[in-house]
Amino acid sequence: MFDVIISGAGPSGSKCAEILAKNGFKVALIEKDTNWRKPCGGGVSARIFKYYPQLRKFNIPKKKNIVMFSSQYYKLENRWEKLKDYSIVMDRLELDNIMRDVAVDAGVELFDKNISFDYVIKNQKKIGIRTKTPSGVNEYLGKIIIIADGMSSKLAIKSGLRERWKTEQLGIAKCAILEGENSLDSSSIYIFFRPYKGYGWIFPIDEHRFNIGCGTFEEDNFSYNLNEIYKEFLNNPNIKDLLPRSNYKQIWMDSYPLPSVGVLEKSLYGENLMLIGDAAGFVSPISGEGIHASIVSGDVAAEIAINALEKEDISENTLKKYKFHPKIKKIIRNFKIKHSMADFFFENRGQNLNTVFKIAEKDIAFKQEVINIFLYNATPPKEFFQRIKNTIS
Repeated sequence: MFDVIISGAGPSGSKCAEILAKNGFKVALIEKDTNWRKPCGGGVSARIFKYYPQLRKFNIPKKKNIVMFSSQYYKLENRWEKLKDYSIVMDRLELDNIMRDVAVDAGVELFDKNISFDYVIKNQKKIGIRTKTPSGVNEYLGKIIIIADGMSSKLAIKSGLRERWKTEQLGIAKCAILEGENSLDSSSIYIFFRPYKGYGWIFPIDEHRFNIGCGTFEEDNFSYNLNEIYKEFLNNPNIKDLLPRSNYKQIWMDSYPLPSVGVLEKSLYGENLMLIGDAAGFVSPISGEGIHASIVSGDVAAEIAINALEKEDISENTLKKYKFHPKIKKIIRNFKIKHSMADFFFENRGQNLNTVFKIAEKDIAFKQEVINIFLYNATPPKEFFQRIKNTIS
C-alpha cells in the first residue's frame, strides 16, 4: 500500500512525487515509457530554476533573446540578458528524465512500462490504479491518487471529474527536431504568429539542432490541415532565411493535441483524487507552454496531499484546498486573461496582432507593455486594447 499513487512521470507528476517522498511518504510513480519523447517545443522560462536548480549544472545554451513576428512579419525583439535570468530549450526526452531521476533520488518508486487504464475499486471507492504492462496487468493500491498522465488520460475521464476534450478546446501541433547548418542565433527563440489562430516556432537546442513546429487552435483546427501548414511553414521564404538548407537531418518528428482553453477549475479534485498538469489544462492559451504551470500544479498538489495524509483526511472537502491555493488561483486567473487576449489578437486574420507589433516598432513604452504581457504575465492596461482598436479604425 502506497500513501500516494501518481499516474504520469512528466514535469507535474515527477515534481509532486519528489516533494512527497522528501517528506517521508511512500510514493508510486507510474509511467508508460521513460523512453517516450513528449511532442513539445521544449522552451522553459527561468522560473524552472526555482524548482530544478540542478539544471544549471548542465551545459544547456542560455536563451537571452526572443524574436517574434506577426503574420505580416512585423518584428518584435527583446533581449534580456542584463535584466532577467536566462531561459532554456531542452529536448523533452532529456528534460523529463532529469526530473524523474530527481524524484527517484528522493525515494520515489518509479514503475516504467505501465499504462494506466482503470481504477481498482472496493466498496465503491477508488483505492488504486490498474495498469497494462508487457507481462500482464498490475494493480497499485494507495490512499491518494494523483492523475498526471496528460490530456489524453483515461483515468481523468473515468474519474468522473472531466469529460473528453472537444476539438474546439484544443491546439493541434506538429514539430520536429532537425539538425544541420543554420543561421539561427543559439541564444534566441523565434515565434511566428500566423494569419489563422495559431503560430510556429524555431527553438535552437544547440549550435546545430533545433526544434521547429507549428499548429492551430480551437475553431481553426477545423479549417486547416496540419501537415499542409507544417510544410508551408518550413518552405516559407522568411523561414528559409534562417534555415537555408533543403536537407536537414530529421532526428525526430511527431504531432500532438494540447489543451488551449486554460485550467479546468471545476475538474481539479474529488474524493482522494487530484488532477495536475496537462490532464487538468495547465497550458498557456497563448503560447502553449505548460511546463512551468504543470510543475507548480504538482508542487501544490503535493502540499495538499501532505496535509491530508497528516490529518488522515483524504476527503474531497480536504483536497479542495488544491483548487483554492493562491498559486493555482493565480494560474487560473492568468490563463483566463490570456485566452481572452488570444481571441482578440487573432481577430481579422491576425490583424490586431499585426497592429500591436507595428505600434511597438515605433513606441518604446508600448513595446515594453507588449513584452511584459507576452513574457512576464503582466495584465494589459485598459487603454492597451483601445489604442489598437483606434489605430485599426
